[in-house]
Amino acid sequence: MKNPIKSIRPFIGAKDYKISRSFYKELGFEEVVLTPTLSCFKWGNFAFYLQDAYVKDWIDNTMIFMEVHHVEDVYQSWLAIHLPTKYKKVRLLPIRQMDWGKECFLHDPSGILWHIGEFNDA
Repeated sequence: MKNPIKSIRPFIGAKDYKISRSFYKELGFEEVVLTPTLSCFKWGNFAFYLQDAYVKDWIDNTMIFMEVHHVEDVYQSWLAIHLPTKYKKVRLLPIRQMDWGKECFLHDPSGILWHIGEFNDA
């Protein structure tokens, strides 16, 4: 490819934009407010856009895979901040061992499903 990709940033929606913004900041993402209805959430060199938009079918079918170096560390840090007790509809599911590696699942306040995974070393 002559022009290599620098980043891919998905756009996701929020049923309650204020709650979702708070949720993602609590997870550890840095928020950059772009407009009153759009923010960029960054973690290192990676980012996604959160918008104040809700279409049930879209949100119900949105999944994001986030690869991490140590899924256990991420899982334990998120478990320690008691997300499901602070945010309605948030669920953090335990780590599963798969043939390709390990993953846990996190449902955000709107219902978006995050796969947090660590691939086996090749």
